[in-house]
Amino acid sequence: MMTELVTGLLMLLGSFLMLLAGIGIIRMPDLLTRMHATSKAGALGAGLMAVGFAVFFFADTSVVVRALAVVVFVIMTAPIAAHVMARAGYFVGIKLWEGTVKDVIKERYDLKTHQLGSSTRKREED
Repeated sequence: MMTELVTGLLMLLGSFLMLLAGIGIIRMPDLLTRMHATSKAGALGAGLMAVGFAVFFFADTSVVVRALAVVVFVIMTAPIAAHVMARAGYFVGIKLWEGTVKDVIKERYDLKTHQLGSSTRKREED
């Protein structure tokens, strides 16, 4: 009885977070904020659902190991993938939201050479 309760809670919480990620895709104003919403809430939601599977099938070690491998994989790759896609979108010219306060990449990106300078190189040049 307790296992089903914990599993149900984890599944509902994971589903809710994935729903929030989906709503974030629709409601957020630009690519960067959409990527932020989907990578954080989506990864945590998928991780919680996988942990729910592991709790429900706790007696079967192979399912638990696979579920934990899914959690590690999603938590490790989702933020990196979102960062790479957002950066690629920025470099191909996706417009930022007009409410964006600071654009750090614009200060360091050379449009002629398509090189992105680091903050240490920028300080050395000044």
